[in-house]
Amino acid sequence: MRRPPENTSISTPVLHTRDAEIPWGWIAAVVIPVLLLAPAIWNGYPLLQYDTGGYLARWYEGHLEISRSNAYGIYLHLGQGSYFWINLVCQALLTLWILHLTLRVLNMAQPLRLLAIALILITATALPWLASMLLTDIFAGLAVLALYILVVHNGKLSIVEKISLFLFTSFAAASHTATFGVLLGLCCAGWIVKPLLGPRLQITGLVQGSLTILAGAAMLLAANVFLTGRLAWTPGGASVSFGRMMQDGIVARYLNDHCDKIKLKLCPYRNQLPATADDFLWGNDTIFDKLGRFEGMNGEMEFIATHALVAYPLWQAEAAAEATAEQLVEVSTGEGNTGWIPHTYGIIERYLPEQVKAMRAAQQQHWNIKFTAINWIHVPVALASMLLLAAIALTALWRRRIDDVELLAATVCVALLGNAFICGVISGPHDRYGARMVWIATFVVLIAAARFLASRYGWLHGRRDRNLSTPSL
Repeated sequence: MRRPPENTSISTPVLHTRDAEIPWGWIAAVVIPVLLLAPAIWNGYPLLQYDTGGYLARWYEGHLEISRSNAYGIYLHLGQGSYFWINLVCQALLTLWILHLTLRVLNMAQPLRLLAIALILITATALPWLASMLLTDIFAGLAVLALYILVVHNGKLSIVEKISLFLFTSFAAASHTATFGVLLGLCCAGWIVKPLLGPRLQITGLVQGSLTILAGAAMLLAANVFLTGRLAWTPGGASVSFGRMMQDGIVARYLNDHCDKIKLKLCPYRNQLPATADDFLWGNDTIFDKLGRFEGMNGEMEFIATHALVAYPLWQAEAAAEATAEQLVEVSTGEGNTGWIPHTYGIIERYLPEQVKAMRAAQQQHWNIKFTAINWIHVPVALASMLLLAAIALTALWRRRIDDVELLAATVCVALLGNAFICGVISGPHDRYGARMVWIATFVVLIAAARFLASRYGWLHGRRDRNLSTPSL
């Protein structure tokens, strides 16, 4: 009996002769992007969301808008002539690339394995809905994976790959303040654990990863200067935090405690504040509207948010912990992808009238997109993935030895916690903020499962002839 070669490993999977003749690499390269864009293809137009209009308007309005990145606005404008299909194709190809690159640096790059994992992600997570939507959300999870690859596996990358990952991660950081915060937190965590992990985290990778944050900040500032003539950060942090504090009852308490000493515009309305931040900031004919919206209230909201943080530190800490915990489990797919998004419709009608007909003909605008049945699958998968992810990371801590997949699991755990804290505390918990990140937990769990099956049962490995191999993607 012929002995198999000694160097046969998981990183060089093989198939039977008949399977090896099938061009799985090409099949994966075509099928995965098409399926990622299946929701948009079915819709007949890119998926829109409440916030899409604010980003589309950035190119035309020439001023800074609360929580709307001008960098992402420029990105959308570049694809405008294609009715934004170029943007969606770019998002799908970036997703394919980063999924494959993650598997490759973990020595698990095999087309059939990539295809299997991608099909599960497309079926069981929000990933295709994120890739099919005109919103920054698809970049949030991809940026976490890109940063992990750039920092931890820097030595396995070509110069072109390093530059590409650097530019993508920087742009993702510039596209949304929450993504910027998560990536900054991951870089800080990397420097903190560097003494514990030693050579596992090379200084070169940490430096390059940290520089993506600086480059992202530079991109955002440059975009703001280019479109508005102002060297300023995208506004909104304090104002959005005010909304969360109002929702928690902190604003009403502050007004009741201080309106007899300080004259504030909100004092006459302190007993009429709505129950939620969304009702206050985005409702119709609200107190916020009467007082001049952001232009009239920015200063006062920032004042109240800052002083309430000092006045009630214990309450703020309790509210932050509750918001973080709530955000971790709010992971339903589809928040904001309804037929009622009047602001986005208005922006398209005002600035892109040639696209109104196509937009109005889409399935979304006929209220044909329903997420109830989808979330019967997505929510349990997301919650189970987070539990399994935590188990993978904790197992490594218990053994006091961590391999590459476990390090990826720990990275994603930190990213999910950071995302939940930033979004939950600043904006208040929303399903959208959880769904845009939690799919990477499912991805890591699938990687761990694939590695276990490959080592234990030869999953996706032919055993008849170990000398045959399939090309990587």
